[in-house]
Amino acid sequence: MASPRIVSMIASATEIVHALGLGEFQVGRSHECDFPASVAALPVVTRPRFDVHGTSQEIDARVRETLATAGSVYEVITELLDPLEPTHIVTQTQCQVCAVSFEDVERALSDSLKARPVVVALEPNSLDDIWTDMQRVADRCGVAERGHALVESLQSRMAEIASRCGGSKKRVACIEWQEPLMAAGNWVPELVEMVGAVNLFGEAGKHSPWMSFEGLRASDPDVILVMPCGYSLAQAREEMHWLEDRPEWAALRAEVYLLDGNQYLNRPGPRVVESLQMLAEILYPERLEPVLGGGIGWERRAPVTA
Repeated sequence: MASPRIVSMIASATEIVHALGLGEFQVGRSHECDFPASVAALPVVTRPRFDVHGTSQEIDARVRETLATAGSVYEVITELLDPLEPTHIVTQTQCQVCAVSFEDVERALSDSLKARPVVVALEPNSLDDIWTDMQRVADRCGVAERGHALVESLQSRMAEIASRCGGSKKRVACIEWQEPLMAAGNWVPELVEMVGAVNLFGEAGKHSPWMSFEGLRASDPDVILVMPCGYSLAQAREEMHWLEDRPEWAALRAEVYLLDGNQYLNRPGPRVVESLQMLAEILYPERLEPVLGGGIGWERRAPVTA
């Protein structure tokens, strides 16, 4: 049997491919695939249709405008994809804004590649979906047993972390976008609950909902976790003025933490374990050493003084 030639259209899929021991067979990647570091050498076969630089407010406006006019936020660069002769393309159907979609890939393939590759479409709306997606990639690439072993290992590691938590019952607000304000949904509420806390906004298995500042203030959270989708820790820090410039912010009693949403919380791949670890470190500093704290994956935000 010939070796697969895998192109990943989404960062989490690239991590899954490598966790399954298939990294040597990946021949192309999306513009957002950045882990492990070795994938930087691979050809990039996607690009955004808008300028991705700017404030959270500007990016939100550009995304809305692009969806309204072009129908898709990203595009597949077919002239770069064709020469790679992929046997497998991994994409997603979960979110139009997160990455190249299944429809984008289908359009690119309809009048492009001579050979018809296997298209593996991921749809991670919940933790169970993440495990299913990992197994789906393993099955389609002919390494089913590796998939079972990977899922079992990750679930075991998460269970061990969860076993060290519990009892806090802190009320937690997870913010996935700063302007306009959006709460974290999908698997994030499950992670919060796994460490024994109470998730105030967003529902497990459902898309991230918009929220109001009035609702945030009225909920009176103990902890606010700011984890903007697609943003690094530094970018999350730069965008905090959208919250901290509001006069009501100083009245909140919550402890505030910034998290790397791009690499961890909003990336449904093997590092969902590290995402859980981060929440555990934040909520139980007396029980867990800050392996990912101190600016690696999260940091505490100093209170705003009047």
